[in-house]
Amino acid sequence: MDAVILCGGKGTRLREHTARIPKPLVEVGPQPIVWHVMRWYAHWGVRRFFLALGYKGDAIRAWVDHARAAGAIDGLDVHCVDTGEETQTGGRVYALREHLAGARFCCTYADGLSDLRLPDLLATHERAGGCVTLTAIRPYSPFGVLDLSDQGLVRRFVEKPRMNEWINGGFFVCEPELLDYLTADCVLERAPLERLAAAGRLAAHRHAGFWACMDTYKDHEALDGLWREGQAPWRVW
Repeated sequence: MDAVILCGGKGTRLREHTARIPKPLVEVGPQPIVWHVMRWYAHWGVRRFFLALGYKGDAIRAWVDHARAAGAIDGLDVHCVDTGEETQTGGRVYALREHLAGARFCCTYADGLSDLRLPDLLATHERAGGCVTLTAIRPYSPFGVLDLSDQGLVRRFVEKPRMNEWINGGFFVCEPELLDYLTADCVLERAPLERLAAAGRLAAHRHAGFWACMDTYKDHEALDGLWREGQAPWRVW
């Protein structure tokens, strides 16, 4: 099974790094975050990757060449495909349709890390029998919250609790049928997935473990700190 990694965004909320390099190349420990994503997949037996490039795609190509020469991606078959600097997420997958047609594939973002078990995600996908299964996670609030009484008294402070709502954490499993729902200019998370949801063809795998997205400088510092302290939950290899 192949994996598509969406590497084309501009990472505007991480401008401290992305003014110079694309977000997938921002390092967590000694390696770019996209390396961590690929190593996680490789642990579960995925060997062929399509990196959907856009913003500063040449830098990612150069890193892949260097990593291949240095042995950092030994055993992995990594293909860099230019999908356009301004292309939306669905359009990037659509641009890979000739590579993906006819077989199930995984798809994820280049900036998310998790201790998710891929076999569990695949089992959910098999049970659901749909077209796409996404990974649903409950994020932690970025703010502390107040527990208030009916009389308006503060009973306690709750520091950054886990939210009750589920959000899309990426880590998709997709049947080739998904490609029929895509166009060159679509946003994957909007019309295509909304249509699949309306048709009962979109499933969710609830993951209660670790998940983090590197959206901001603070997020990067947190992930880098976990790696350097030897406490990175996503390091399953």
